Amino acid sequence: MAAVTSIRVSLVDVYVMRGLDAELECLALRRAAGGRCPGSWETVHGHIEAGERPSEAAARELEEETGLAPIRLYNVSRVESFYQHRIDEVALVPVFAAFVAHEESVRLGSEHDQFQWLAAAEAGSRFAWPRERRALADIIALFRGGHGGTIDDVLRVC
Repeated sequence: MAAVTSIRVSLVDVYVMRGLDAELECLALRRAAGGRCPGSWETVHGHIEAGERPSEAAARELEEETGLAPIRLYNVSRVESFYQHRIDEVALVPVFAAFVAHEESVRLGSEHDQFQWLAAAEAGSRFAWPRERRALADIIALFRGGHGGTIDDVLRVC
């Protein structure tokens, strides 16, 4: 029997945000040498571990890659996809927005060597992946005021 490409929810994207309205900022991380895509700018990404829900993976990856904890975590109501050709799998990627306190300090893990807080619209132009620019546009539209407005109760994870 021929191999069949698998499809599964296996990764998460987490956009780290702070502020609101004209002061809304997004954290951009630069990939370190020695790993994948060195020198590229991106948001927090990570694999979902066995038995872990996507929202749990989002909070864990946020802490591992930045040392930050969300004061509010949102489901962006968006799922991206990414074909991982090496393992012949289409990864479905739930997208989250994590709002953090303005005064919190970023602590980078080994995957990244630099970070910058950028105006949300500017961060989109920095990101290497087109899916990140698209998702960030949704985040700006949904959470410009620092919350989900009238749909906050549906999108807010914690």
